[in-house]
Amino acid sequence: MMSAPLIPLPDRAIIAIGGPDRVAFLQGLISNDVTRAGQDRAIWAALLTAQGKYLHDFILFADNDRLLLDVEASRREDLLRRLRMYKLRSKVELTDLSDEYRVLADPGPADAPAGQVIPVAGGWSLVDPRHAGLGRRLVLRADATPAATGAFATWDRARLLLGIPDGTRDLVVEKSILLDNGFDELHAIAWDKGCYVGQELTARTKYRGLVKKRLLPVAVDGPLPEPGTPVTADGTEVGEIRSGCGDRALALIRLEALTMGRALACGGVRLRPQPPAWLPLPPSEGDTPRNE
Repeated sequence: MMSAPLIPLPDRAIIAIGGPDRVAFLQGLISNDVTRAGQDRAIWAALLTAQGKYLHDFILFADNDRLLLDVEASRREDLLRRLRMYKLRSKVELTDLSDEYRVLADPGPADAPAGQVIPVAGGWSLVDPRHAGLGRRLVLRADATPAATGAFATWDRARLLLGIPDGTRDLVVEKSILLDNGFDELHAIAWDKGCYVGQELTARTKYRGLVKKRLLPVAVDGPLPEPGTPVTADGTEVGEIRSGCGDRALALIRLEALTMGRALACGGVRLRPQPPAWLPLPPSEGDTPRNE
């Protein structure tokens, strides 16, 4: 089931939520339907502010009587703090398993549905629940982790071509909204579940057609600008660049700049939008190639 070489994902960590109230507890907090996560299925979800702005995102699946969350390692303490704040009298146990598990990538398109989880020696292999084209993730005990010698840039470039955000490399805490950043199309929002924190703004944005910007892949014709550098069209600011690798990056761009077919620039270099096939965009005046 594994290709070689495996790629370590050093800024990922695992936390566990146990206890009899674990599903109900998380169900009232996050954007996706926790009941859809199981021992054979992973989901992607986000925790938001009460105003519907981004705080954290993570991949979630079940391990017997606990839920495992694949989270941004550098921000796991903040996530645990926020979960404890909501805990109140819920019968849940929050555990940091960062020292016990490692997360790796098995690159290349998976030959199975997005979100599929299967047990492997020392842990689990799961097809990335956002897009099967990003391959599998391995969550393995530290003492069972094989040597991982693949380059992070290999995985990162595949992610960029697919237009998939990578935590706070692409999303701004307490500012970003899910629908600008592909969380709907990439299966991180359950529209048929009950209320959760930030649900009202998320639903209003969708049903009132208030999405005005999109995070999408761009080809960079020159040196890669620093994240946060403004994107301009004919001298007018229309967005900003986010994470990048080599000649590819993600940029948050106003839809009006795309539909008018205006030339985009960032930090003195040209940007060429290359929307992925999964991302619906209004037709533009120019030909915009799509990444498959």
